[in-house]
Amino acid sequence: MDIQACTEAIRTKVGADSGLAATLKFDCGEDGVIRIDGSSTPNTVSNDNVDSDCTVGITLENLNALLSGDLEPTTGFMAGKLKVSGDMGVAMRLQRVI
Repeated sequence: MDIQACTEAIRTKVGADSGLAATLKFDCGEDGVIRIDGSSTPNTVSNDNVDSDCTVGITLENLNALLSGDLEPTTGFMAGKLKVSGDMGVAMRLQRVI
């Protein structure tokens, strides 16, 4: 999936109220970003590259694996396939959404 398809997949998973209660950004480098604004209801998902409470650095390939269930978030973090900066608590809540 390209970044737009991933954005739509995340939008579907997030729904109106993800329970994140914060902002989170997937930074896929040159492929783009996907930002979840879960700080208000309804939640929004966009490709805006703005500051977020938590940023997950991940390749587009690994993001696809994460969305398809082939990559568990904790395993990906431990293996260095994703890097978290900012509020780690937000990243932990992400597991309920993805």
